[in-house]
Parts: sequence; structure tokens; C-alpha cells
Amino acid sequence: MLLTVAVIGAPHGLRGEVRLDLRTDDPERRLAVGNVLETEPADAGPLTVTRARTAPDGATFVIFDEARDRTAAEALRGVRLVVESDEDEGDDDEGWYPHELVGLRAMHVDGRELGTVAGLEHLPAQDVLVVTEPDGSEARVPFVAELVPDVDLGAGTVTLDPPRGIFAGDPAEWEDEDEDDSPDDESAGTRA
Repeated sequence: MLLTVAVIGAPHGLRGEVRLDLRTDDPERRLAVGNVLETEPADAGPLTVTRARTAPDGATFVIFDEARDRTAAEALRGVRLVVESDEDEGDDDEGWYPHELVGLRAMHVDGRELGTVAGLEHLPAQDVLVVTEPDGSEARVPFVAELVPDVDLGAGTVTLDPPRGIFAGDPAEWEDEDEDDSPDDESAGTRA
């Protein structure tokens, strides 16, 4: 199975350098000088890493041997760099590939079934689990330890502890308040 290492972003400068949106936890190995990466779409590559650097702000930039000027780099925008999955690397209790999460039953910490994991979105701040609820609506849960305390691939479940209101079947707290606090229609605004 092909896994995405990065998505090529905007060119940086005139010599073909491009910014990458990383999707790997091992950029040093995946983007080592001399590595040849397949692409999606396939006709954009393969691409050979000539130079890779990390900027002070954490951004990753590379130059590919096949794109040595800004025009060629611009043509690569949106191309995915992909590798064959490393099935022999062993299990990692702290990370999962997106394809491993799709289809897992999403369970609330109290035991209720919330839906099924439909995917994983990579957002700038953090990854977000997309869960399809039984009624067909979608909920998005930030993929952080506080809200996703357990992923059990063997059991086919992901345990969630979301704040109220994220799921349609788990309304926000204000919807549960008693209506006794509202003024009575007969006494509101009347004077003796």
C-alpha cells in the first residue's frame, strides 16, 4: 500500500526549492539526499531529493533534481510524494496510518457507540478524526490524547472522550437546561 510522505506546496525562491506539507514522522530518512520518491500522479515523478532543509520555523523545504527552477517547481504543486508501506517495521503503539483507522467503531468512554471512523484529516494545528454517526452526519474530533484516549486495532475500536456538542447524538449542555428559568408568559411584563 502506498503511503503519503508529503504534499508538495508552493515554490520558494528561483532555484526550484519547494515547501512540503509533511505526512511522515521520519522526514530525515524519507527525504535524505539521493532518495528517489514515487509520486501521485505517477507522471509527475519519480523525484530525486537533491537538497532538504528545515527552516527555523519548522517548515521543510526540498529541491528535486528533476525541478531546478521556479517554473518546474510550480508545476509540482499539489503532487503527493509516496512510498510503499513498511509492513516489516513492526507495530508502533504511538502511531497509526490513516488507512488503519478507517472503519474502526468509535466508542464513547462511557460505552456508547458514536459511529464509525470515516477518515483522518491533516489540519495545520493537529489531525482530526472524521466520524460518521449512525444518522449519517459527520463529527470531527481532534486526534489528541485527551479526546482520543485509546485506539485498539485488534478490537476494531477507537475510544473517544469528546466534549458535549461535537456529536449530534450528544447535544451541548445548554440544550439540557431546565426551562424553569424562563419567565412565565402571564407574569412577564405585567404590573398591578
